[in-house]
Amino acid sequence: MDTILANATVSVTELKRNFSSILRAADDQPIAVLNHNRPEAYLLSAAHYERLMAYLEDLEDARLVRERQDGPFVEVALDEL
Repeated sequence: MDTILANATVSVTELKRNFSSILRAADDQPIAVLNHNRPEAYLLSAAHYERLMAYLEDLEDARLVRERQDGPFVEVALDEL
């Protein structure tokens, strides 16, 4: 059995028929799109997608900070900048 990672689901057929009303009803929450009762895709609002991308960038930045926290460091005098 496939795990559905959304609180709302819609069939591909229903999505084709009522795309705008389904997106409006989603209220910025993801919707699992089912094909033969199995998750085929997830429908996300643009705002939700942008938040996910920002979160992933933050995670990547945090990983780089941890990776580089022990150096090597380059000593630079303020006059050299």
